[in-house]
Amino acid sequence: MTESAPPRCGHVAVVGRPNVGKSTLVNRLIGQKISITSRKPQTTRLQILGIANRDGAQVIFADTPGWQPRPRTQLDKLMNRQIDAALTGMDAVLMVVDARGWKPEDDPIAEQLLAASCPRFLALNKIDQLKDKSTLLPLLAALGERLPGVEIVPISALKGKGTDELLAAIARCLPAREPLYPDDQITDRSERFLAAELVREQLMRQLGDELPYAANVAVTSFEDRPERTHIEVEIWVEKPGQKAIVIGKGGARLKEIGTAARQSLERLLDRPVFLRTQVRQREGWTDDPRVLTKIEREG
Repeated sequence: MTESAPPRCGHVAVVGRPNVGKSTLVNRLIGQKISITSRKPQTTRLQILGIANRDGAQVIFADTPGWQPRPRTQLDKLMNRQIDAALTGMDAVLMVVDARGWKPEDDPIAEQLLAASCPRFLALNKIDQLKDKSTLLPLLAALGERLPGVEIVPISALKGKGTDELLAAIARCLPAREPLYPDDQITDRSERFLAAELVREQLMRQLGDELPYAANVAVTSFEDRPERTHIEVEIWVEKPGQKAIVIGKGGARLKEIGTAARQSLERLLDRPVFLRTQVRQREGWTDDPRVLTKIEREG
Protein backbone atom coordinates (compact mmCIF):
# COMPACT_ATOMS: atom_id res chain seq x y z
CA MET A 1 0.00 0.00 0.00
CA THR A 2 1.09 3.60 -0.56
CA GLU A 3 1.50 5.97 2.35
CA SER A 4 -1.70 7.80 1.39
CA ALA A 5 -3.79 4.64 1.23
CA PRO A 6 -6.15 4.29 4.20
CA PRO A 7 -5.74 1.25 6.45
CA ARG A 8 -8.10 -1.66 5.89
CA CYS A 9 -9.60 -3.87 8.54
CA GLY A 10 -12.32 -6.49 8.63
CA HIS A 11 -13.60 -9.84 9.84
CA VAL A 12 -13.43 -12.96 7.67
CA ALA A 13 -15.33 -16.15 8.47
CA VAL A 14 -13.36 -19.30 7.64
CA VAL A 15 -15.75 -22.18 6.94
CA GLY A 16 -15.58 -25.71 5.55
CA ARG A 17 -16.31 -29.31 6.36
CA PRO A 18 -14.14 -31.06 8.96
CA ASN A 19 -10.51 -31.81 8.24
CA VAL A 20 -9.98 -29.64 5.15
CA GLY A 21 -7.23 -27.61 6.84
CA LYS A 22 -9.02 -24.50 8.13
CA SER A 23 -7.00 -24.25 11.34
CA THR A 24 -3.71 -24.98 9.58
CA LEU A 25 -4.53 -22.18 7.14
CA VAL A 26 -5.41 -19.66 9.86
CA ASN A 27 -2.19 -20.48 11.70
CA ARG A 28 -0.24 -19.97 8.48
CA LEU A 29 -1.92 -16.66 7.64
CA ILE A 30 -1.30 -15.09 11.05
CA GLY A 31 2.20 -16.52 11.30
CA GLN A 32 1.78 -18.29 14.63
CA LYS A 33 -0.13 -21.25 16.02
CA ILE A 34 -3.35 -20.34 17.79
CA SER A 35 -5.69 -23.05 16.47
CA ILE A 36 -4.99 -26.68 17.31
CA THR A 37 -4.65 -29.22 14.52
CA SER A 38 -4.77 -32.96 14.09
CA ARG A 39 -5.58 -35.43 11.33
CA LYS A 40 -8.94 -36.08 12.97
CA PRO A 41 -12.12 -34.12 12.18
CA GLN A 42 -13.88 -32.13 14.91
CA THR A 43 -10.56 -30.88 16.27
CA THR A 44 -11.81 -27.28 16.41
CA ARG A 45 -14.90 -26.85 18.61
CA LEU A 46 -15.21 -23.14 19.30
CA GLN A 47 -14.71 -20.12 17.09
CA ILE A 48 -11.25 -18.56 17.48
CA LEU A 49 -10.16 -15.21 16.05
CA GLY A 50 -6.74 -15.08 14.42
CA ILE A 51 -5.40 -11.61 13.63
CA ALA A 52 -3.06 -11.01 10.67
CA ASN A 53 -1.41 -7.61 10.17
CA ARG A 54 0.10 -7.18 6.71
CA ASP A 55 0.90 -4.13 4.56
CA GLY A 56 -1.53 -1.69 6.12
CA ALA A 57 -4.36 -4.18 6.57
CA GLN A 58 -5.64 -6.03 9.63
CA VAL A 59 -7.42 -9.24 8.64
CA ILE A 60 -9.36 -10.86 11.50
CA PHE A 61 -10.04 -14.51 10.69
CA ALA A 62 -12.78 -16.39 12.54
CA ASP A 63 -11.65 -20.03 12.54
CA THR A 64 -14.81 -22.13 12.92
CA PRO A 65 -15.49 -25.80 13.64
CA GLY A 66 -16.17 -28.14 10.75
CA TRP A 67 -19.84 -28.25 9.76
CA GLN A 68 -21.72 -31.22 11.27
CA PRO A 69 -24.27 -32.35 8.64
CA ARG A 70 -25.96 -34.78 11.03
CA PRO A 71 -25.52 -33.37 14.55
CA ARG A 72 -26.12 -36.12 17.11
CA THR A 73 -25.17 -34.49 20.40
CA GLN A 74 -25.63 -31.07 21.92
CA LEU A 75 -21.88 -30.60 21.37
CA ASP A 76 -22.38 -31.10 17.61
CA LYS A 77 -25.17 -28.51 17.67
CA LEU A 78 -22.93 -26.12 19.59
CA MET A 79 -20.30 -26.38 16.87
CA ASN A 80 -22.86 -25.62 14.15
CA ARG A 81 -24.07 -22.61 16.13
CA GLN A 82 -20.50 -21.36 16.18
CA ILE A 83 -20.50 -21.39 12.37
CA ASP A 84 -23.84 -19.59 12.11
CA ALA A 85 -22.60 -16.94 14.55
CA ALA A 86 -19.35 -16.49 12.61
CA LEU A 87 -21.24 -15.75 9.39
CA THR A 88 -23.15 -12.88 10.99
CA GLY A 89 -21.82 -9.42 10.20
CA MET A 90 -18.69 -10.61 8.38
CA ASP A 91 -16.81 -8.45 5.88
CA ALA A 92 -15.83 -11.52 3.83
CA VAL A 93 -16.30 -15.30 3.84
CA LEU A 94 -13.56 -17.81 3.04
CA MET A 95 -14.50 -21.42 2.34
CA VAL A 96 -11.76 -24.06 2.47
CA VAL A 97 -12.04 -27.15 0.26
CA ASP A 98 -9.76 -30.16 -0.17
CA ALA A 99 -8.32 -30.09 -3.70
CA ARG A 100 -8.34 -33.90 -3.81
CA GLY A 101 -12.09 -33.99 -4.19
CA TRP A 102 -15.38 -32.21 -3.61
CA LYS A 103 -17.67 -34.13 -1.25
CA PRO A 104 -21.44 -33.96 -0.60
CA GLU A 105 -20.62 -32.46 2.81
CA ASP A 106 -19.22 -29.42 0.96
CA ASP A 107 -22.60 -28.64 -0.62
CA PRO A 108 -24.42 -27.02 2.35
CA ILE A 109 -21.38 -24.88 3.13
CA ALA A 110 -21.15 -23.80 -0.51
CA GLU A 111 -24.81 -22.75 -0.30
CA GLN A 112 -23.98 -20.57 2.70
CA LEU A 113 -21.03 -19.11 0.79
CA LEU A 114 -23.16 -18.24 -2.25
CA ALA A 115 -25.85 -16.71 -0.04
CA ALA A 116 -23.39 -14.30 1.56
CA SER A 117 -23.69 -10.68 0.43
CA CYS A 118 -20.06 -9.83 1.24
CA PRO A 119 -16.94 -10.70 -0.82
CA ARG A 120 -16.50 -14.47 -1.08
CA PHE A 121 -13.38 -16.58 -1.48
CA LEU A 122 -12.58 -20.25 -1.85
CA ALA A 123 -9.21 -21.66 -0.82
CA LEU A 124 -8.54 -24.85 -2.77
CA ASN A 125 -6.25 -26.44 -0.19
CA LYS A 126 -3.79 -29.33 -0.25
CA ILE A 127 -2.74 -28.86 -3.88
CA ASP A 128 0.65 -30.25 -2.85
CA GLN A 129 -1.07 -33.62 -2.30
CA LEU A 130 -2.58 -33.87 -5.78
CA LYS A 131 -1.16 -36.98 -7.44
CA ASP A 132 -1.89 -35.64 -10.92
CA LYS A 133 -1.18 -31.89 -11.14
CA SER A 134 -2.86 -31.72 -14.56
CA THR A 135 -6.25 -32.06 -12.84
CA LEU A 136 -5.89 -28.66 -11.15
CA LEU A 137 -6.93 -26.45 -14.08
CA PRO A 138 -10.09 -28.48 -14.92
CA LEU A 139 -10.96 -28.48 -11.21
CA LEU A 140 -10.60 -24.70 -11.02
CA ALA A 141 -12.82 -24.34 -14.09
CA ALA A 142 -15.49 -26.63 -12.62
CA LEU A 143 -15.46 -24.79 -9.31
CA GLY A 144 -15.74 -21.46 -11.16
CA GLU A 145 -18.98 -22.68 -12.74
CA ARG A 146 -20.28 -24.11 -9.47
CA LEU A 147 -19.44 -20.97 -7.49
CA PRO A 148 -20.04 -17.89 -9.66
CA GLY A 149 -18.73 -14.65 -8.20
CA VAL A 150 -16.38 -16.46 -5.79
CA GLU A 151 -12.64 -15.77 -6.07
CA ILE A 152 -10.81 -19.11 -6.05
CA VAL A 153 -7.18 -19.37 -4.92
CA PRO A 154 -5.28 -22.70 -5.01
CA ILE A 155 -3.09 -23.10 -1.94
CA SER A 156 -1.18 -25.44 0.32
CA ALA A 157 -1.70 -24.25 3.90
CA LEU A 158 0.86 -26.77 5.15
CA LYS A 159 3.59 -25.70 2.71
CA GLY A 160 2.62 -22.01 2.54
CA LYS A 161 2.08 -22.07 -1.21
CA GLY A 162 -0.39 -19.45 -2.42
CA THR A 163 -1.24 -18.24 1.09
CA ASP A 164 0.35 -14.79 0.64
CA GLU A 165 -1.68 -14.32 -2.54
CA LEU A 166 -4.83 -15.38 -0.72
CA LEU A 167 -4.21 -12.96 2.16
CA ALA A 168 -3.50 -10.08 -0.23
CA ALA A 169 -6.70 -10.77 -2.20
CA ILE A 170 -8.79 -10.77 0.98
CA ALA A 171 -7.12 -7.65 2.37
CA ARG A 172 -7.90 -5.69 -0.80
CA CYS A 173 -11.65 -6.23 -0.36
CA LEU A 174 -11.87 -5.16 3.29
CA PRO A 175 -13.39 -1.82 4.35
CA ALA A 176 -11.21 1.22 4.88
CA ARG A 177 -11.08 1.20 8.66
CA GLU A 178 -8.64 1.67 11.51
CA PRO A 179 -7.32 -1.55 13.10
CA LEU A 180 -9.46 -3.00 15.87
CA TYR A 181 -6.57 -4.72 17.68
CA PRO A 182 -2.97 -3.80 18.53
CA ASP A 183 -0.33 -4.82 16.00
CA ASP A 184 1.18 -7.41 18.34
CA GLN A 185 -2.10 -9.18 19.20
CA ILE A 186 -2.70 -12.42 17.27
CA THR A 187 -5.91 -13.77 18.83
CA ASP A 188 -8.90 -12.79 20.96
CA ARG A 189 -8.52 -15.90 23.11
CA SER A 190 -6.89 -15.93 26.53
CA GLU A 191 -3.75 -17.89 27.41
CA ARG A 192 -5.96 -19.98 29.70
CA PHE A 193 -8.15 -21.02 26.74
CA LEU A 194 -5.13 -21.78 24.56
CA ALA A 195 -3.63 -23.94 27.34
CA ALA A 196 -6.73 -26.14 27.40
CA GLU A 197 -6.71 -26.39 23.62
CA LEU A 198 -3.07 -27.48 23.47
CA VAL A 199 -3.73 -30.28 25.94
CA ARG A 200 -6.79 -31.34 23.90
CA GLU A 201 -4.66 -31.29 20.76
CA GLN A 202 -2.39 -33.95 22.24
CA LEU A 203 -5.43 -36.05 23.19
CA MET A 204 -6.61 -35.88 19.58
CA ARG A 205 -3.19 -36.60 18.13
CA GLN A 206 -2.14 -39.41 20.45
CA LEU A 207 -5.50 -41.07 21.07
CA GLY A 208 -7.52 -40.20 17.99
CA ASP A 209 -7.99 -43.83 16.99
CA GLU A 210 -8.79 -45.01 20.53
CA LEU A 211 -10.67 -42.19 22.23
CA PRO A 212 -14.01 -40.92 20.92
CA TYR A 213 -14.67 -37.21 20.79
CA ALA A 214 -16.26 -37.34 24.25
CA ALA A 215 -13.20 -35.74 25.83
CA ASN A 216 -12.78 -32.20 27.06
CA VAL A 217 -10.10 -30.22 28.86
CA ALA A 218 -10.87 -27.67 31.58
CA VAL A 219 -8.23 -25.43 33.16
CA THR A 220 -8.74 -25.37 36.92
CA SER A 221 -5.73 -23.18 37.78
CA PHE A 222 -3.55 -20.80 35.74
CA GLU A 223 -0.97 -18.82 37.70
CA ASP A 224 2.04 -16.86 36.51
CA ARG A 225 4.78 -17.33 39.10
CA PRO A 226 8.23 -15.69 39.07
CA GLU A 227 10.05 -18.79 37.82
CA ARG A 228 7.35 -20.34 35.61
CA THR A 229 3.65 -20.50 34.75
CA HIS A 230 1.78 -23.08 36.83
CA ILE A 231 -1.19 -24.69 35.06
CA GLU A 232 -3.55 -27.41 36.29
CA VAL A 233 -6.10 -29.06 34.00
CA GLU A 234 -8.83 -31.68 34.17
CA ILE A 235 -9.41 -34.04 31.27
CA TRP A 236 -13.06 -35.11 31.12
CA VAL A 237 -14.15 -38.44 29.65
CA GLU A 238 -17.57 -40.11 29.70
CA LYS A 239 -16.74 -43.74 30.50
CA PRO A 240 -14.37 -45.65 32.81
CA GLY A 241 -12.74 -47.38 29.85
CA GLN A 242 -11.92 -44.03 28.30
CA LYS A 243 -10.29 -42.91 31.53
CA ALA A 244 -8.07 -45.99 31.47
CA ILE A 245 -7.08 -45.24 27.86
CA VAL A 246 -6.04 -41.67 28.67
CA ILE A 247 -4.04 -42.66 31.75
CA GLY A 248 -2.37 -45.69 30.15
CA LYS A 249 -0.39 -48.41 31.86
CA GLY A 250 1.20 -47.01 35.00
CA GLY A 251 0.21 -43.50 33.90
CA ALA A 252 2.57 -43.63 30.90
CA ARG A 253 0.13 -42.29 28.29
CA LEU A 254 -1.01 -39.38 30.44
CA LYS A 255 2.62 -38.48 31.06
CA GLU A 256 3.31 -38.45 27.29
CA ILE A 257 0.28 -36.25 26.66
CA GLY A 258 1.31 -33.86 29.44
CA THR A 259 4.93 -33.63 28.27
CA ALA A 260 3.99 -32.86 24.67
CA ALA A 261 1.38 -30.31 25.76
CA ARG A 262 3.82 -28.63 28.15
CA GLN A 263 6.39 -28.26 25.38
CA SER A 264 3.77 -26.69 23.09
CA LEU A 265 2.74 -24.33 25.88
CA GLU A 266 6.32 -23.25 26.51
CA ARG A 267 6.70 -22.39 22.82
CA LEU A 268 3.43 -20.45 22.83
CA LEU A 269 4.02 -18.57 26.11
CA ASP A 270 7.79 -18.26 25.66
CA ARG A 271 8.48 -19.17 29.28
CA PRO A 272 8.85 -22.30 31.45
CA VAL A 273 5.59 -24.10 32.31
CA PHE A 274 4.62 -26.55 35.02
CA LEU A 275 1.61 -28.58 33.86
CA ARG A 276 -0.41 -30.90 36.09
CA THR A 277 -3.07 -33.11 34.50
CA GLN A 278 -5.90 -35.07 36.10
CA VAL A 279 -8.48 -37.32 34.42
CA ARG A 280 -12.10 -37.29 35.57
CA GLN A 281 -15.12 -39.28 34.44
CA ARG A 282 -18.03 -36.95 33.66
CA GLU A 283 -20.73 -39.03 32.06
CA GLY A 284 -22.98 -37.37 29.48
CA TRP A 285 -21.20 -34.02 29.38
CA THR A 286 -21.57 -33.76 25.57
CA ASP A 287 -25.37 -33.57 26.02
CA ASP A 288 -25.44 -31.48 29.21
CA PRO A 289 -26.66 -27.95 28.32
CA ARG A 290 -25.24 -26.50 31.54
CA VAL A 291 -21.76 -27.83 30.82
CA LEU A 292 -21.84 -26.72 27.18
CA THR A 293 -23.08 -23.26 28.10
CA LYS A 294 -20.17 -22.95 30.53
CA ILE A 295 -17.70 -24.11 27.86
CA GLU A 296 -19.13 -21.66 25.33
CA ARG A 297 -19.11 -18.76 27.81
CA GLU A 298 -15.67 -19.36 29.28
CA GLY A 299 -14.12 -20.35 25.98
